Amino acid sequence: MPRSYVDLEVVIPAYNEAERIPGTLRKTVDFLAAMPWSSRIVVVDNGSVDETAAVVRGISRETGNEVPISVVGCSRRGKGAAVRRGLLSGTSRFTGFFDADLATPLETLTDAMTHLAAGAAAVIASRHAPGSSLVRPQHPVRRVGGKAFRVLTSSKVKGIRDTQCGFKFFEREALTAAMVQCRSTGFAFDVELLLRLQNNRSSIIELPVAWTDGAGSTFRTLRDGVASFASVIQLQKVTL
Repeated sequence: MPRSYVDLEVVIPAYNEAERIPGTLRKTVDFLAAMPWSSRIVVVDNGSVDETAAVVRGISRETGNEVPISVVGCSRRGKGAAVRRGLLSGTSRFTGFFDADLATPLETLTDAMTHLAAGAAAVIASRHAPGSSLVRPQHPVRRVGGKAFRVLTSSKVKGIRDTQCGFKFFEREALTAAMVQCRSTGFAFDVELLLRLQNNRSSIIELPVAWTDGAGSTFRTLRDGVASFASVIQLQKVTL
């Protein structure tokens, strides 16, 4: 069913997040309820085998309608597929996503909305822009892998220091124009989306953030790291 119009939809991709999602939703509802714009939270259940969807519906009943919470299913695996499903299924003027671990402070949304209202097409959090900090850094192996990944993506997405931070918000028309061209659903999703935006001459603003590594991350360094590099290398074929 089409969702009613709001100024901002916040998409949260979720895979087996039944334990962590209640705290995330309560904090997000409290934050958004205090903001001057109307909002909705959209949780995309990416094929969870726990009670993620049921838990989200319970929190929705608990928190009421001031900031409604919707659950959308996505059977196609991969964060990119889940994010795509959530973003394209809405009608809000602004939309975007962040991870269920709240690694990026919710307050970042205030600056993001200011830039979007002023005409930016996309506002993304960055762990490597000047002024950013790591409250709790990643494991050293992941930091090394992340640096190599940034070197790889820098040749594709020009001037963007951090393509992979899980906090990105957009103006609807610019997002839709870029998303309909995207083919990636896995680890290259963020890279391709930013690349498509740049190719469309859409403005992208990076916000420095105080970022905290999520202890419950499902990313596996060896398996997912290899897949990340392979997907970006394949992106060259997709974007030709």
